[in-house]
Amino acid sequence: MLKKIPWSRFTDFVPGISFAWPSLLWLLLLVPMAVALYVYMLGRRKKFAMRYGNLAMVRQAAATLSWKRHIPPALFLAAFTLLILAVARPSAEVTLPSTRATVILAMDVSGSMRATDVNPSRIVAAQNAARQYIKDQPKDVQIGIVAFAGTALLVQSPTTDRTALNTAIDRFELQPRTAVGSGIMVALSTLFPQDDFQINQFNAQGGYGGGDFYRRRYGGYALGSPQAQAGPKKPHVPVEPGSYKNAVIILLTDGQTNAGFDPIDAARKASEYGVKVYTVGFGTTRGNIVGFGGFSMRAQLDEDSLKKIADMTKGRYFHAASADELKAVYNVLSKQIITETKEMEISSFFAAAAAVLLLASAWLSLAWFNRVI
Repeated sequence: MLKKIPWSRFTDFVPGISFAWPSLLWLLLLVPMAVALYVYMLGRRKKFAMRYGNLAMVRQAAATLSWKRHIPPALFLAAFTLLILAVARPSAEVTLPSTRATVILAMDVSGSMRATDVNPSRIVAAQNAARQYIKDQPKDVQIGIVAFAGTALLVQSPTTDRTALNTAIDRFELQPRTAVGSGIMVALSTLFPQDDFQINQFNAQGGYGGGDFYRRRYGGYALGSPQAQAGPKKPHVPVEPGSYKNAVIILLTDGQTNAGFDPIDAARKASEYGVKVYTVGFGTTRGNIVGFGGFSMRAQLDEDSLKKIADMTKGRYFHAASADELKAVYNVLSKQIITETKEMEISSFFAAAAAVLLLASAWLSLAWFNRVI
Protein backbone atom coordinates (compact mmCIF):
# COMPACT_ATOMS: atom_id res chain seq x y z
CA MET A 1 0.00 0.00 0.00
CA LEU A 2 1.39 3.38 -1.00
CA LYS A 3 1.99 5.85 1.79
CA LYS A 4 0.59 9.32 1.50
CA ILE A 5 3.36 11.83 0.76
CA PRO A 6 3.01 14.98 2.89
CA TRP A 7 2.95 18.32 1.11
CA SER A 8 5.97 19.43 3.12
CA ARG A 9 8.01 16.80 1.29
CA PHE A 10 6.73 18.09 -2.05
CA THR A 11 7.64 21.66 -1.27
CA ASP A 12 11.17 20.55 -0.42
CA PHE A 13 11.75 20.48 -4.18
CA VAL A 14 11.69 24.28 -3.99
CA PRO A 15 14.24 25.03 -1.22
CA GLY A 16 13.50 28.01 0.98
CA ILE A 17 9.88 28.36 -0.20
CA SER A 18 6.74 27.23 1.61
CA PHE A 19 3.10 27.50 0.54
CA ALA A 20 0.09 28.66 2.57
CA TRP A 21 -2.30 26.65 0.35
CA PRO A 22 -0.17 23.71 -0.81
CA SER A 23 -3.19 21.64 -1.85
CA LEU A 24 -3.63 23.94 -4.85
CA LEU A 25 -0.30 22.69 -6.17
CA TRP A 26 -2.25 19.75 -7.60
CA LEU A 27 -3.13 22.20 -10.37
CA LEU A 28 0.47 21.82 -11.59
CA LEU A 29 -0.66 18.54 -13.15
CA LEU A 30 -2.36 20.71 -15.77
CA VAL A 31 1.08 21.75 -17.03
CA PRO A 32 2.19 18.37 -18.46
CA MET A 33 -1.37 17.89 -19.73
CA ALA A 34 -1.10 21.17 -21.62
CA VAL A 35 2.25 20.10 -23.08
CA ALA A 36 0.75 16.79 -24.22
CA LEU A 37 -2.22 18.59 -25.80
CA TYR A 38 0.13 20.99 -27.61
CA VAL A 39 2.20 18.13 -29.05
CA TYR A 40 -0.99 16.32 -30.07
CA MET A 41 -2.34 19.40 -31.89
CA LEU A 42 0.95 19.83 -33.76
CA GLY A 43 0.89 16.21 -34.92
CA ARG A 44 -2.79 16.44 -35.92
CA ARG A 45 -2.16 19.57 -37.99
CA LYS A 46 0.70 17.88 -39.83
CA LYS A 47 -1.39 14.79 -40.66
CA PHE A 48 -4.25 16.98 -41.86
CA ALA A 49 -1.92 18.88 -44.19
CA MET A 50 -0.42 15.69 -45.64
CA ARG A 51 -3.86 14.14 -46.20
CA TYR A 52 -5.10 16.93 -48.47
CA GLY A 53 -1.79 17.52 -50.26
CA ASN A 54 -2.13 21.27 -50.20
CA LEU A 55 1.36 22.65 -50.72
CA ALA A 56 0.60 25.80 -48.79
CA MET A 57 -0.68 23.80 -45.84
CA VAL A 58 2.33 21.50 -45.98
CA ARG A 59 4.57 24.53 -45.79
CA GLN A 60 2.53 25.82 -42.88
CA ALA A 61 2.85 22.47 -41.12
CA ALA A 62 6.61 22.50 -41.71
CA ALA A 63 6.73 25.95 -40.26
CA THR A 64 5.36 24.52 -37.03
CA LEU A 65 8.71 22.78 -36.62
CA SER A 66 10.49 26.14 -36.56
CA TRP A 67 11.94 26.99 -33.16
CA LYS A 68 10.25 30.39 -33.31
CA ARG A 69 6.84 28.79 -33.42
CA HIS A 70 7.34 27.15 -30.04
CA ILE A 71 8.64 30.15 -28.10
CA PRO A 72 5.32 32.01 -27.52
CA PRO A 73 3.50 28.86 -26.31
CA ALA A 74 6.47 28.01 -24.06
CA LEU A 75 6.38 31.47 -22.49
CA PHE A 76 2.61 31.17 -22.07
CA LEU A 77 3.04 27.81 -20.34
CA ALA A 78 5.72 29.21 -18.03
CA ALA A 79 3.39 32.07 -17.11
CA PHE A 80 0.59 29.61 -16.43
CA THR A 81 2.89 27.64 -14.11
CA LEU A 82 3.88 30.77 -12.20
CA LEU A 83 0.22 31.75 -11.77
CA ILE A 84 -0.56 28.37 -10.23
CA LEU A 85 2.33 28.81 -7.81
CA ALA A 86 1.11 32.31 -6.98
CA VAL A 87 -2.39 31.01 -6.21
CA ALA A 88 -0.83 28.59 -3.68
CA ARG A 89 0.53 31.66 -1.82
CA PRO A 90 4.29 31.01 -1.64
CA SER A 91 6.35 32.43 1.22
CA ALA A 92 10.10 32.65 1.69
CA GLU A 93 12.61 33.86 4.24
CA VAL A 94 14.01 37.13 3.00
CA THR A 95 16.68 39.40 4.48
CA LEU A 96 15.61 43.01 4.80
CA PRO A 97 16.93 46.14 6.52
CA SER A 98 15.72 45.84 10.09
CA THR A 99 13.19 48.32 11.44
CA ARG A 100 14.34 47.25 14.92
CA ALA A 101 18.05 47.77 14.34
CA THR A 102 20.12 48.56 17.43
CA VAL A 103 23.73 49.71 17.66
CA ILE A 104 25.56 49.75 20.99
CA LEU A 105 28.54 52.10 21.10
CA ALA A 106 30.89 50.83 23.83
CA MET A 107 33.43 53.60 24.39
CA ASP A 108 36.60 53.68 26.45
CA VAL A 109 36.68 56.52 29.02
CA SER A 110 39.84 55.41 30.81
CA GLY A 111 42.54 57.87 31.79
CA SER A 112 44.70 56.97 28.79
CA MET A 113 42.11 58.59 26.52
CA ARG A 114 43.48 61.99 27.55
CA ALA A 115 46.63 61.25 25.48
CA THR A 116 47.40 63.99 22.96
CA ASP A 117 49.07 61.86 20.29
CA VAL A 118 45.72 62.39 18.54
CA ASN A 119 44.84 66.07 18.18
CA PRO A 120 43.40 67.60 20.34
CA SER A 121 43.13 64.43 22.46
CA ARG A 122 41.93 60.88 22.03
CA ILE A 123 38.73 61.39 24.02
CA VAL A 124 37.72 64.55 22.14
CA ALA A 125 38.41 62.91 18.77
CA ALA A 126 36.41 59.84 19.85
CA GLN A 127 33.48 62.00 20.98
CA ASN A 128 33.45 63.93 17.70
CA ALA A 129 33.58 60.77 15.61
CA ALA A 130 30.78 59.17 17.65
CA ARG A 131 28.56 62.23 17.19
CA GLN A 132 29.11 62.10 13.43
CA TYR A 133 28.35 58.39 13.37
CA ILE A 134 25.08 58.98 15.24
CA LYS A 135 24.15 61.75 12.81
CA ASP A 136 24.74 59.48 9.80
CA GLN A 137 22.47 56.66 11.00
CA PRO A 138 18.91 56.22 9.67
CA LYS A 139 16.31 57.74 11.98
CA ASP A 140 14.78 54.36 12.88
CA VAL A 141 18.08 52.87 14.09
CA GLN A 142 18.25 52.79 17.89
CA ILE A 143 21.61 53.60 19.43
CA GLY A 144 22.75 52.90 22.98
CA ILE A 145 25.96 54.07 24.66
CA VAL A 146 28.12 52.14 27.12
CA ALA A 147 31.08 53.85 28.81
CA PHE A 148 33.79 51.75 30.39
CA ALA A 149 36.94 52.42 32.41
CA GLY A 150 37.56 50.40 35.58
CA THR A 151 33.97 49.21 35.25
CA ALA A 152 31.26 49.62 32.63
CA LEU A 153 28.01 51.54 32.62
CA LEU A 154 25.05 51.99 30.31
CA VAL A 155 24.97 55.78 30.05
CA GLN A 156 22.19 55.89 27.47
CA SER A 157 19.65 53.17 26.77
CA PRO A 158 19.01 52.44 23.07
CA THR A 159 17.01 55.30 21.64
CA THR A 160 16.34 57.20 18.42
CA ASP A 161 16.65 60.51 20.29
CA ARG A 162 19.87 61.94 18.84
CA THR A 163 19.89 64.84 21.32
CA ALA A 164 19.89 62.44 24.29
CA LEU A 165 22.73 60.46 22.71
CA ASN A 166 24.87 63.54 22.14
CA THR A 167 24.20 64.69 25.69
CA ALA A 168 25.40 61.32 27.02
CA ILE A 169 28.61 61.64 24.99
CA ASP A 170 29.17 65.18 26.28
CA ARG A 171 29.05 63.88 29.88
CA PHE A 172 32.04 61.56 29.43
CA GLU A 173 34.67 62.00 32.15
CA LEU A 174 37.82 59.92 32.35
CA GLN A 175 38.38 57.39 35.14
CA PRO A 176 41.19 54.95 36.10
CA ARG A 177 41.78 51.52 34.56
CA THR A 178 40.36 49.78 31.46
CA ALA A 179 37.73 47.02 31.44
CA VAL A 180 37.11 46.10 27.80
CA GLY A 181 35.40 42.81 28.70
CA SER A 182 32.99 44.54 31.05
CA GLY A 183 32.08 46.98 28.27
CA ILE A 184 31.09 44.05 26.04
CA MET A 185 29.12 42.38 28.82
CA VAL A 186 27.13 45.53 29.64
CA ALA A 187 26.36 45.94 25.94
CA LEU A 188 25.09 42.36 25.81
CA SER A 189 23.03 42.91 28.94
CA THR A 190 21.45 45.91 27.24
CA LEU A 191 20.52 43.87 24.18
CA PHE A 192 19.29 40.89 26.17
CA PRO A 193 17.92 42.27 29.46
CA GLN A 194 16.06 39.02 30.18
CA ASP A 195 19.33 37.10 30.58
CA ASP A 196 21.71 37.05 33.56
CA PHE A 197 25.35 37.58 32.61
CA GLN A 198 26.59 37.19 36.20
CA ILE A 199 29.34 39.79 36.30
CA ASN A 200 28.11 41.60 39.42
CA GLN A 201 31.48 41.19 41.10
CA PHE A 202 33.09 43.40 38.45
CA ASN A 203 30.52 46.15 38.12
CA ALA A 204 28.63 46.45 41.40
CA GLN A 205 31.67 47.26 43.51
CA GLY A 206 31.68 50.52 45.46
CA GLY A 207 34.38 53.10 45.92
CA TYR A 208 36.24 55.26 43.46
CA GLY A 209 35.97 53.87 39.96
CA GLY A 210 33.21 51.47 41.07
CA GLY A 211 29.54 51.21 40.20
CA ASP A 212 28.33 53.80 42.73
CA PHE A 213 30.77 56.41 41.44
CA TYR A 214 29.74 55.79 37.84
CA ARG A 215 26.06 55.93 38.72
CA ARG A 216 26.49 59.31 40.40
CA ARG A 217 28.72 60.60 37.60
CA TYR A 218 26.61 59.55 34.63
CA GLY A 219 23.12 59.08 36.04
CA GLY A 220 22.94 55.59 34.52
CA TYR A 221 23.30 52.13 36.06
CA ALA A 222 25.91 49.43 36.01
CA LEU A 223 25.36 45.82 35.09
CA GLY A 224 24.51 43.97 38.28
CA SER A 225 22.47 46.80 39.81
CA PRO A 226 18.84 46.16 40.83
CA GLN A 227 17.61 48.06 37.76
CA ALA A 228 19.64 45.87 35.44
CA GLN A 229 18.47 42.68 37.15
CA ALA A 230 14.76 43.45 36.90
CA GLY A 231 12.61 40.81 35.22
CA PRO A 232 12.74 37.02 35.02
CA LYS A 233 15.88 35.34 33.71
CA LYS A 234 15.96 32.41 31.35
CA PRO A 235 18.74 30.09 30.15
CA HIS A 236 20.27 30.88 26.79
CA VAL A 237 20.83 28.36 24.00
CA PRO A 238 24.01 29.26 22.03
CA VAL A 239 23.52 30.21 18.39
CA GLU A 240 25.83 30.52 15.39
CA PRO A 241 28.40 33.34 15.83
CA GLY A 242 27.38 36.44 13.91
CA SER A 243 23.85 35.14 13.25
CA TYR A 244 21.99 37.79 15.28
CA LYS A 245 20.88 40.34 12.70
CA ASN A 246 19.06 42.94 14.79
CA ALA A 247 21.98 44.51 16.63
CA VAL A 248 25.75 45.03 16.63
CA ILE A 249 28.28 46.30 19.13
CA ILE A 250 30.92 48.85 18.14
CA LEU A 251 33.71 48.90 20.73
CA LEU A 252 36.36 51.61 20.82
CA THR A 253 39.38 51.46 23.10
CA ASP A 254 42.95 52.72 23.19
CA GLY A 255 44.49 50.50 25.83
CA GLN A 256 44.93 47.11 27.40
CA THR A 257 42.50 45.45 29.77
CA ASN A 258 43.61 45.71 33.40
CA ALA A 259 40.28 45.38 35.20
CA GLY A 260 36.88 43.76 34.98
CA PHE A 261 35.75 40.83 32.91
CA ASP A 262 38.16 38.96 30.67
CA PRO A 263 37.65 40.38 27.13
CA ILE A 264 38.11 37.02 25.40
CA ASP A 265 35.50 35.40 27.65
CA ALA A 266 33.21 38.35 26.93
CA ALA A 267 33.78 37.87 23.19
CA ARG A 268 32.95 34.19 23.57
CA LYS A 269 29.69 35.11 25.28
CA ALA A 270 28.84 37.58 22.49
CA SER A 271 29.53 34.88 19.90
CA GLU A 272 27.11 32.54 21.72
CA TYR A 273 24.43 35.19 21.34
CA GLY A 274 25.30 35.69 17.66
CA VAL A 275 26.16 39.38 18.17
CA LYS A 276 28.91 40.82 16.01
CA VAL A 277 31.43 43.03 17.78
CA TYR A 278 33.25 45.55 15.59
CA THR A 279 36.39 46.63 17.43
CA VAL A 280 38.19 49.91 16.88
CA GLY A 281 41.74 50.33 18.16
CA PHE A 282 42.44 54.02 18.65
CA GLY A 283 45.83 55.65 18.97
CA THR A 284 49.33 54.55 18.12
CA THR A 285 50.51 51.01 18.86
CA ARG A 286 53.76 52.31 20.42
CA GLY A 287 51.66 54.26 22.92
CA ASN A 288 52.04 57.61 24.58
CA ILE A 289 53.02 58.61 28.15
CA VAL A 290 49.94 59.95 29.95
CA GLY A 291 49.70 61.48 33.41
CA PHE A 292 46.54 60.68 35.34
CA GLY A 293 45.67 60.80 39.08
CA GLY A 294 49.24 61.58 40.06
CA PHE A 295 50.65 58.65 38.08
CA SER A 296 52.22 58.26 34.66
CA MET A 297 51.25 55.45 32.31
CA ARG A 298 51.95 54.37 28.76
CA ALA A 299 48.73 54.27 26.72
CA GLN A 300 49.54 51.31 24.51
CA LEU A 301 47.05 49.60 22.21
CA ASP A 302 46.39 45.85 22.53
CA GLU A 303 45.59 45.04 18.91
CA ASP A 304 45.85 41.27 19.33
CA SER A 305 42.94 41.13 21.76
CA LEU A 306 40.79 43.42 19.65
CA LYS A 307 41.42 41.35 16.53
CA LYS A 308 40.56 38.17 18.40
CA ILE A 309 37.32 39.68 19.73
CA ALA A 310 36.29 40.67 16.20
CA ASP A 311 37.23 37.26 14.76
CA MET A 312 35.37 35.31 17.44
CA THR A 313 32.16 37.27 16.90
CA LYS A 314 32.41 37.45 13.07
CA GLY A 315 32.88 41.21 13.29
CA ARG A 316 35.79 43.25 11.98
CA TYR A 317 38.77 45.05 13.47
CA PHE A 318 39.73 48.62 12.53
CA HIS A 319 42.74 50.68 13.55
CA ALA A 320 42.72 54.45 13.66
CA ALA A 321 45.85 56.39 14.54
CA SER A 322 44.39 59.87 14.01
CA ALA A 323 41.14 61.78 14.25
CA ASP A 324 40.65 61.67 10.48
CA GLU A 325 41.25 57.92 10.39
CA LEU A 326 38.75 57.43 13.20
CA LYS A 327 36.12 59.40 11.28
CA ALA A 328 36.84 57.23 8.23
CA VAL A 329 36.36 54.08 10.32
CA TYR A 330 33.02 55.30 11.62
CA ASN A 331 32.04 56.22 8.08
CA VAL A 332 32.65 52.62 7.03
CA LEU A 333 30.72 51.35 10.02
CA SER A 334 27.80 53.67 9.26
CA LYS A 335 27.36 51.79 5.99
CA GLN A 336 27.08 48.45 7.76
CA ILE A 337 23.46 47.43 7.14
CA ILE A 338 21.79 45.75 10.09
CA THR A 339 19.32 43.24 8.67
CA GLU A 340 16.77 40.76 9.88
CA THR A 341 15.36 37.61 8.34
CA LYS A 342 11.61 37.26 8.22
CA GLU A 343 8.95 35.16 6.53
CA MET A 344 7.34 37.05 3.66
CA GLU A 345 4.62 36.08 1.19
CA ILE A 346 5.96 36.43 -2.35
CA SER A 347 2.83 35.69 -4.40
CA SER A 348 3.04 39.13 -5.98
CA PHE A 349 6.52 38.37 -7.37
CA PHE A 350 5.25 35.18 -9.02
CA ALA A 351 2.22 37.02 -10.42
CA ALA A 352 4.38 39.86 -11.74
CA ALA A 353 6.75 37.41 -13.44
CA ALA A 354 3.76 35.63 -14.97
CA ALA A 355 2.40 38.92 -16.33
CA VAL A 356 5.77 39.74 -17.93
CA LEU A 357 5.93 36.31 -19.59
CA LEU A 358 2.33 36.63 -20.88
CA LEU A 359 3.09 40.02 -22.43
CA ALA A 360 6.31 38.67 -23.99
CA SER A 361 4.43 35.68 -25.40
CA ALA A 362 1.73 37.87 -26.95
CA TRP A 363 4.23 40.39 -28.36
CA LEU A 364 6.43 37.73 -30.01
CA SER A 365 3.41 35.96 -31.47
CA LEU A 366 2.13 39.19 -33.01
CA ALA A 367 5.58 40.15 -34.30
CA TRP A 368 6.31 36.78 -35.91
CA PHE A 369 2.88 35.41 -36.89
CA ASN A 370 0.53 38.41 -36.83
CA ARG A 371 -1.69 36.74 -34.24
CA VAL A 372 -1.73 36.04 -30.51
CA ILE A 373 -0.47 32.45 -30.04
